[in-house]
Amino acid sequence: MSGQPKRVQVVIAGAGPVGCVAATYLAQQGIDVMLAETGPDAAQDLRASTFHPPTLEMLDTLGITDYLMETGLNAPVYCWRDRKTGDVLSFDLSEISDVTRFPFRIQCEQYYLARKLAERLQELPNAQVMYGHRVIHFEQDNDGVTVSLEHMTGISQVRADYLIGADGANSLVRKWLGIEFDGFTYPEHFLCLSTKQPIHDEIPNLSHVNYVSDPDEWLVLLRVPSVWRVLVPAGLDEDPAWLTSDAKKNQVFGGLLADGEAVQTEHRTLYRVHQRVAKSFHVNRVLLMGDSAHLNNPLGGFGMNSGIHDAFNGCEKLVKILRGEGSPDLLQLYDRQRRTVTHAFTQQQTIENMAIMRGGQSEAHQRRQDAMQALANDPDRRRAYLLKQAMFTSLADAAAIM
Repeated sequence: MSGQPKRVQVVIAGAGPVGCVAATYLAQQGIDVMLAETGPDAAQDLRASTFHPPTLEMLDTLGITDYLMETGLNAPVYCWRDRKTGDVLSFDLSEISDVTRFPFRIQCEQYYLARKLAERLQELPNAQVMYGHRVIHFEQDNDGVTVSLEHMTGISQVRADYLIGADGANSLVRKWLGIEFDGFTYPEHFLCLSTKQPIHDEIPNLSHVNYVSDPDEWLVLLRVPSVWRVLVPAGLDEDPAWLTSDAKKNQVFGGLLADGEAVQTEHRTLYRVHQRVAKSFHVNRVLLMGDSAHLNNPLGGFGMNSGIHDAFNGCEKLVKILRGEGSPDLLQLYDRQRRTVTHAFTQQQTIENMAIMRGGQSEAHQRRQDAMQALANDPDRRRAYLLKQAMFTSLADAAAIM
């Protein structure tokens, strides 16, 4: 390390969807940004694939929603299904078309968003996209943040006004801040299988998004442009080699289709799922966003979306601060708003969704099914549920916090 460090207004660690959204928002507002990513490009993460209506509205201000709609699948209807009884509860987002221009989900892999935004960022004179650069350390003072970046030929330093940690579940930024990451890890693996098999040809009334409860093995069926994804639970005592084997694949698809052995898979991925929230989303000149600040199970598709909501909330406040139009105390408001709704909505709702899926055919499960049926049959309650699941309610709740 030698010479004076580069100078930018904001450094962002992590070029996933949240980091790329934050960088694009700031750059389009005239802020000088540097986006630092450890890998050689925006990583091809296969997990997040659902964009909710308010997220599409936000992304439209960045000029990217049309691209997502062209690339992804329009999914206005999602279903809760009981595989044993065959009962299907359908929820149609077109019922809330009076509150949004996008009364549907878009099913599209998150890396399409990240890569397209990163590509566009490289065309802006006030944005730098630094692949192969990992934020390994930083020091704050009253005037800014000095960020150390590790790359192939050494370590360089950048001087910034603010640092955003959007560097994922294992965030080094969060760890250097010493922020606790409270919560728990689910006592099972999640196995994700993807296939080009036209599952919808064999299962009647299948929507693009399906949550399937079952006494033996719950599952999620999601369609994205290239494949169907099947998500199933697996015990920690089960051999990972078995879980990703042809025999397990045959078992999973054999429970859905006439011939499970004939199904060819594109991916077989095993991972753990966490429910965790950082004790703070902000320390002085450093902010946490997305998975670096909160993790939850995938049921409902809230993880990436809530991270994008973090980015819009926090970056709006950063722009005001950097322009001299607002006090640095706005970052305390960011923390209050986003951390509160993360606890009150995202964590609570994903845990409830998991309970519905896990219930099997127990008495408690039947009570939940009856409650969901009653909700679906009541227009007012159904509308409130749709607004909540579409994440409009959580955004309104955040905006009300001062």
